[in-house]
Amino acid sequence: MEIKAKEVKLGNELSEKEAYQLFFMVFGNGVSKDILAQWSNQGIRFSPDPETSMILVQHEGGPCGVLAAIQAFVLKHLLFCPDDLVKAALSTPQNSTPRRLSKNQFVASNNFAAFTENAKARALVKSMGEILFLCGNNKRAVIATLSSIGDGVEESEDSLTDVIIAQALEGLSIESASDLHKVLRVETYTTPASAYKRLEAIIPVFQSRMGALLFLISALLSRGLDCVQADRDDPSLPLVTAPFGHASQEIVNLLLCGQAVPNVFDGRMDLGGGMFLKGVSTNVEVGFLTLLESLNFCKVGQNLKCPKWPIWVVGSESHYTVLFALDTAVQDENELEARESQIRKAFDAQDQSGGGGFISVEGFHQVLRETNIRLPSEKLDSLCSSGFIVWSEFWQVILDLDKSLGGLKDSTGQMGQKIFDLYHFNGIAKSDLNGSQFSSGGETPMQRPRLTKLRVSVPPRWTPEEFMADVAVLPSGSAGAQPSGKDTEVAKPEPSQHAPLVDCIRTRWPRAVCNWVGDPPSIV
Repeated sequence: MEIKAKEVKLGNELSEKEAYQLFFMVFGNGVSKDILAQWSNQGIRFSPDPETSMILVQHEGGPCGVLAAIQAFVLKHLLFCPDDLVKAALSTPQNSTPRRLSKNQFVASNNFAAFTENAKARALVKSMGEILFLCGNNKRAVIATLSSIGDGVEESEDSLTDVIIAQALEGLSIESASDLHKVLRVETYTTPASAYKRLEAIIPVFQSRMGALLFLISALLSRGLDCVQADRDDPSLPLVTAPFGHASQEIVNLLLCGQAVPNVFDGRMDLGGGMFLKGVSTNVEVGFLTLLESLNFCKVGQNLKCPKWPIWVVGSESHYTVLFALDTAVQDENELEARESQIRKAFDAQDQSGGGGFISVEGFHQVLRETNIRLPSEKLDSLCSSGFIVWSEFWQVILDLDKSLGGLKDSTGQMGQKIFDLYHFNGIAKSDLNGSQFSSGGETPMQRPRLTKLRVSVPPRWTPEEFMADVAVLPSGSAGAQPSGKDTEVAKPEPSQHAPLVDCIRTRWPRAVCNWVGDPPSIV
């Protein structure tokens, strides 16, 4: 009883040294007031708009990496793990629970408006607690709050909570390490149950304008400041990047995999001389895709690209959004994908170029041995003639190589075909005339996040152009289905549409063709 009482009391101060280390780790020297304002004015709140009510709304630039990571875990709990929420709140509607079609396949409901406020709040608490324990190596969660708020939030009625917090935050600004030291209080929890209970009690604090910053601080302290610095390749750089105050890849990786590593490839890359670049070393619950891969600036590894649940944080040059599917079968590999994954994994293991997509001749022969590929001598000589082997050229040879030699030549032309739906969330609130509200002065555009449904067609090994010209269209909703001869309707699909998000999707499903209704999905 004494231990429990001690756990829920108002937390401890950080030491002055820790406060300075934390502030300069996050913001560095010479941070602008604009960036500090961005991170001090972003709460963790759901959209009030019924159609997008499960989206966390972003009003300020900068903290989108934190919000997108939390959003991905919230979707996991709402869509695929609602049993925990149902146990705690029986009011969750039946039609929002996922159907289990097989041992490994779940199909979630697309009735996003059906989730109750109670279910969403519990999913948020579960998500925040899960992320903090992930950062704490499943041993602890550190929760940061503010001394000016105290325990009055827990004891007040819901209707008074926002008033109490607004009064406590009036005039509060964090512009230096000294400010952080004065106002920050931290509490450490060693069991998920105790952390969830505390988070539930003070969730209004995280919904306040300081919420995103407090959660980032909680994650960093859960990991441990020294461990965070050890995770990084260059600990001298701030985690919030100049000049626009965006969350770095290290912040996003910390929230997704529990380590503040700066790279998105699997494992670590040996640079020689005892020097390494650190990537993601474990499988993750929710994943990550980036536009930068389509531009050949990096290579996302399988750990982030193929998470346990079909949910991905999507990175662009300046923003983070969320992509997800309702059917876990979108990640199931057909024959073509399974073989491609096997060969690509072997190829990447020999790639010392930082994801550049080429390997040495010696490494290439190792790939051929591991994947049991027997190339004709003229093909082998051609690929090795330049002294290094490029993945795109090698893969084209594999597609034209007979199966008996370890290739994927397919006489039917249908191997690898899939059709499924994806959904995209962009949490930045934008004016939407389609969701206008009427007032005495006429129509008022509604400020709402953006939700887009995409129909994704992954053709066989043909190029998208060939696919558009002549392809068998599968029935709607058949994520992993294959054509069935006479029963398959042959028709020209809808014209392909393009947006930068499509380039991100193609890093996960090469050759994907996407369609949507209305405005194109935005990743900025």
